Amino acid sequence: MAGSSRRLLLGFGGLLLLAPQAGAQGLVSGRVMRLAGADTVAVRGAAVVLHRVGRAAQGPVDTTVADAAGRFRLRFTPDTSAAWLLSARFAGIEYFSAPITADPARPDTGIVILVSDTASTAPIRLRLRTLLVSRPDESGTRTVVDWFVLANTGPLTRVAPDSLHPSWSTPLPESAQNVQLADLRLSQFSADAVVFRRDSALLFAPLSPGDKELMLEYRIPGALGRFTVPFGGRAESVVVMLEERPGRVAAAGFAAVDSQLIEGRAFRRWVGPMSRAGGLDIVMPAPLLSSGQLLALLVFAAAAGFLALAWAFARRARARRWSPMPSAPAALADAAARLDARYLGREGTVPPEEWARYLAEREELKGRLTRALAGTRSRS
Repeated sequence: MAGSSRRLLLGFGGLLLLAPQAGAQGLVSGRVMRLAGADTVAVRGAAVVLHRVGRAAQGPVDTTVADAAGRFRLRFTPDTSAAWLLSARFAGIEYFSAPITADPARPDTGIVILVSDTASTAPIRLRLRTLLVSRPDESGTRTVVDWFVLANTGPLTRVAPDSLHPSWSTPLPESAQNVQLADLRLSQFSADAVVFRRDSALLFAPLSPGDKELMLEYRIPGALGRFTVPFGGRAESVVVMLEERPGRVAAAGFAAVDSQLIEGRAFRRWVGPMSRAGGLDIVMPAPLLSSGQLLALLVFAAAAGFLALAWAFARRARARRWSPMPSAPAALADAAARLDARYLGREGTVPPEEWARYLAEREELKGRLTRALAGTRSRS
């Protein structure tokens, strides 16, 4: 994911720009052309806007209008910390150029912004679908990045037929949770243009001729040993990258080809085709314990710990209560007095077993005290 993200960032941000000479003006020029079958024709009067895309701020910088031949020309003060783009509006749709250079020594003077007529039936192909599946994290779920490359090879821009029906859609796994755009900074579509309904993603943005990329992110429960990725139609190529080595793609025509390091984590890459609509089964190693079993084990361990602690305290209390008897006469007399102070007159409130132990200990103390006193008199 990190490698593809970097490529998208480079594609959006353009090449690293060289520092311009002080006071030098950047220049960009080109033409606005409309696809007409196998040919192109100039678009007269199209509004062309220069956009600055910086870290802290972004927005339009200047505007001009294409002449009868579709030509335009703009000068600007370059900023090497920002990326620069051009857009032209045609039939209510904004068409963007590739990033342009801000180096006055090498101006972009051959930019062509292609626009097209629209149709709600223009065919869209799924040229590539890449799924990156991580190992379960501390929450017990796997992160899935689902990256679509949509190809419009015709001369018309695909648009939604109305506000209720999308320009393109795809089914998603039934077990997918928290579905969202993977990174708004990298997305070629705004968050408002993508709607998630139940187990589907609906795209309401126009799809102009060429390739467009849609990157989604969702979570799959880690306890699942298998989940199915549905396809609404044919995909020319499918790549599945699994972080867990025992994981595999259980589909005909798929094979593990190599491994790739992404941010220091190894992912095994499976590649194959999807010739028609259907489901792609991904088999993952199930955890030794499910989240429910793990919770039950933790509760049992905590209860066992509390019981062990209570038993230790009880043993300590009994040890203090029934400590070894002293042998000196004074100590024996004191022990007998303390024992009587604790139990004398409480026969009705003390359990019978404890009262029996009291009487036995009292008799033992009395006997030992008698013998100790006798020994003292004989020695004197």
